[in-house]
Amino acid sequence: MKNKLAFSLFVYFFILVFLSLGVWQMIRLNWKLTLIKQINQSLDSEPSEFNGTNLTNFRSIKFVGKIDYNNQIYLYSLNEKGAPGFDLINPIIINDKLFLVNRGWIPRNQKGKKFQLNNKNFTAILKEKSKFNYFKPENDLENNYWFTLNDEDLNKFTGKIFPNYIIYLNNRVNDKNYPLQKNITANISNNHLKYALTWFSLAISIFLIYLYFRKKNY
Repeated sequence: MKNKLAFSLFVYFFILVFLSLGVWQMIRLNWKLTLIKQINQSLDSEPSEFNGTNLTNFRSIKFVGKIDYNNQIYLYSLNEKGAPGFDLINPIIINDKLFLVNRGWIPRNQKGKKFQLNNKNFTAILKEKSKFNYFKPENDLENNYWFTLNDEDLNKFTGKIFPNYIIYLNNRVNDKNYPLQKNITANISNNHLKYALTWFSLAISIFLIYLYFRKKNY
């Protein structure tokens, strides 16, 4: 009798754990959906004046800035069709503060061109820099061939230190086809519903198996 009671408590414990994990994933799902909605609202809003200090992720901004073309960085990237090329990354000065600006994508055969812009008034999306990926190759600073914008290499290449944000231009201010500006969206991983269903399914499966063995052996 004691063994049966211990077994029942053991089963109920794991069912409770799996149900709790499922509920936690549903809470995370609600939080993630709210976050995605807020990001989309920010991206769709009218650009606000950016002075270099009001840093907010996925914020739509407008500003006056001066681009540094002498320290142009070629960051390896694929375009929306999967073609290899580079994102043009340049230092930019905004209100005496230094940032990095992503001006868009170019094919590999366009490497070496500066694609200088005439005006200094821009609209853009402010976005936090991606986390460092250990699986990407090391940057080739000598040949200006980059895979990640890590702070140490940026300092070696430009002699400057930059905030943990990238400015993505989204106004076409020249008549050239390149660079093709990036389409910034709320592309955030959201698998919480799948995880929740998995935990709930495990809890139900264990409970049904438990009822079967209990009916058979009691």
